[in-house]
Amino acid sequence: MPAIRFAHRLFMALVGLVCALSVAPSSAAETVKIAFIDVLSGPFALAGEGSLKQLREVVAQLNAKSAPADAKFEIVPFDGKGTPQESVSVLKAATDQGIRYITQGGGSGVAFALVDAINKLAEREPEKATLFLNYSAMDPGLTNDRCSYWHFRFYPSSEMKIEALTTYMKTRPDIRKVYLLNQNYTHGQQVSKAAKAYLARKRPDVEIVGDDFVPIAQVRDFAPYIAKIKGSGADTVITSNWGSDLALLFKAARDFGLNINFYTMNANNPGIPAQLGPWGADKVGVIWNWGHNAPTPELEKTYIAYKQKYNEDFIFAAHWNSMHMLQTAMRQVASTDTRKVAAALEGMKYKSPLGEVEMRKTDHQLQAPLFLGIWAKQGSKGVKYDAENTGYGFRSEVVWDAYVSSQPTSCQMKRPGA
Repeated sequence: MPAIRFAHRLFMALVGLVCALSVAPSSAAETVKIAFIDVLSGPFALAGEGSLKQLREVVAQLNAKSAPADAKFEIVPFDGKGTPQESVSVLKAATDQGIRYITQGGGSGVAFALVDAINKLAEREPEKATLFLNYSAMDPGLTNDRCSYWHFRFYPSSEMKIEALTTYMKTRPDIRKVYLLNQNYTHGQQVSKAAKAYLARKRPDVEIVGDDFVPIAQVRDFAPYIAKIKGSGADTVITSNWGSDLALLFKAARDFGLNINFYTMNANNPGIPAQLGPWGADKVGVIWNWGHNAPTPELEKTYIAYKQKYNEDFIFAAHWNSMHMLQTAMRQVASTDTRKVAAALEGMKYKSPLGEVEMRKTDHQLQAPLFLGIWAKQGSKGVKYDAENTGYGFRSEVVWDAYVSSQPTSCQMKRPGA
């Protein structure tokens, strides 16, 4: 009998343990996969690979300090090869794998194609609704006539950048003749259009002496363009070129010894600072959503840690904002469901290292400060850190509050169920 009673007690104890385990909350947090769809091959691969590495570093740091109940993020790369067709194809591969969050920034033409595909997917299969976290595709149309409930831009549009730049140019009476040089696709065309319109409004005395478009990723020698710029008498170039098209432009200008201003949107991108050196000092500028010599202690820590780990520069503050705001939205709704998370993201005000930023509800465009960095020697005023070990870096020449660059929107947001 004692043996029977002992066996019974042991059996009941095991049953209790199994029941307790079955109702106890799981200690393993949910893993949310985020598809990184961008250029990971070809002439612009350096920019895409650098962005991917920095996104993974932001996510690693975020996961390490997140609460036990927080979802953990995992970045899954897909090579969109810089084309709308290939990017839409890999988007399908990602959503077929159950991935409901994507991020992209290398090219507005690609971004438009992804938005269209995501809209159709949400209409056809609402349970597969996918959120698009845009980290640098700048075409204004993405938050105007072709805005989408599923698209959130964490980076300024090209019009916002030109608004800020032309505000600065009002203070530079020495700028008299401007040459516009942009890649021949939607983003470059928008930059050219905005530059002409905003300069006419703010600096009608400025003469546009050139307005050229270059076929994207096809020009190997920019010497003819540099000669044309020199012949025009321009004292300033505005260019939205990026990737190899910007690196080769600077190489040609440096080799020629062209001593005029260059205001860019991408001069701090991977591989570009190495082309500048002493030639670019006090003449090359970049309009960006952050600069590593800006007075932003938290992002400075991220920059230092990344530099020590990879001996590369951290520049993508948009990744920091997008991932931290995504986590905050998931916390607010206690869910990773994209439909609930989207509702929490729109209109969100968030205290970022840049100050308070806002994801404007009307068009899903982040309202945040902008920075103008000017290339200068390390150790000179405002240049604590150099770029790409060149001994030169971008000092924060101007920091504009969000209201300075903010733009009106024509977005008529279609929300689910409306």
